[in-house]
Amino acid sequence: MKAVARARVTLACVLAVFWAFAHALPAAADALADRIGINRVNLAWLSRSDQERVLNEIAASGITHVRLSLSRPVDKSIEALEMADRLGLKILLEIQLGNPDYYSSATRPRTGFGRIWDVQRLSDLDLDLYRGQLRSALRRIDGMGIRIDAVEPGNEINYSAYNGDLMVYEKPGRRTPRQVSQVANLPAFERGVDTYVGALRVTREELRATVHSRDALVISAGLSDVGTGEADRRGMERLEPREFISLLRERGVDTLVDGYGIHVYPGRKGDAALARYVTTLLDFCGSEGEGKPCWVTEWGIANPSPSCPVDDREREVAVRAVRRSFDALMKEGRLKAAFYYDWDTQPVYSVWRCGSLSPAGIAATKAEDGRP
Repeated sequence: MKAVARARVTLACVLAVFWAFAHALPAAADALADRIGINRVNLAWLSRSDQERVLNEIAASGITHVRLSLSRPVDKSIEALEMADRLGLKILLEIQLGNPDYYSSATRPRTGFGRIWDVQRLSDLDLDLYRGQLRSALRRIDGMGIRIDAVEPGNEINYSAYNGDLMVYEKPGRRTPRQVSQVANLPAFERGVDTYVGALRVTREELRATVHSRDALVISAGLSDVGTGEADRRGMERLEPREFISLLRERGVDTLVDGYGIHVYPGRKGDAALARYVTTLLDFCGSEGEGKPCWVTEWGIANPSPSCPVDDREREVAVRAVRRSFDALMKEGRLKAAFYYDWDTQPVYSVWRCGSLSPAGIAATKAEDGRP
């Protein structure tokens, strides 16, 4: 009888381990899978009926992953998340760090001199306010049973359009920084980088306190690929993505994130030039044991023609060339996601044209065999 009892105990232990492992498989599989998706940010600015229409169009087009934003008004952002989750869309949640609720009322945005919007300084971000507001939003999201797949705090923080610690020059045309030592207000900029790493830590901690999104991945802010020529012309400071990621890594970001965010806007080029652009821009992306893989949280190819029916032939060729470069990086484990920008808000980049997903949109969001 003792032998039988011991056998039953052993069997029970084995089954417990098996079921625990089996239940962990979906989250583990999600963590390993590559994501191909679409951007539709700022749904909070739409009516509920328009939110439903947009998200239904996305889901009906066979797209499985969507990048949405947590922005003001937060209630409306959460409404959109609930709709997306109900439709089975997996959500990459971009947290807009320009939200005034994350800053003391005594702070003032850095001016854009009327050429670009005024924007908050990362060095002024109040981490206590950020934690309180994020905790409140995540609790509401969690209470509705919504699962967030990944969270991306911030956007293009290597560029003065979204980081007030980088300058917009009163008069454009002068040479902008080529390296971090040339940033005009270096002490404030470095404080902002430190603060941003603190925001990543807060984000990870608050996600882990949820039920449905505790395994959500954390992705660093998608970095701008604006080049030096455009920065000089516009009079706006920026840093290369590779250099900015180095600054984050020096501050221990690899213990806080699951991937590095990056944006890719290569313009119209031939296939070989597109491939060179993508592989050069993403050369800092790590594979297993070598830093972290990249997440392309925005990418796009322009088609400025508003005609219906849409003529997307040239853009489709370019999109397929970029996708081939992405697919090669994904096979190497250096790229884990690519979210095309944009669904329907940008006349030049949008892929929802003339009431349907354009050929370039299909190429951007589905595999070569047509599957999502």
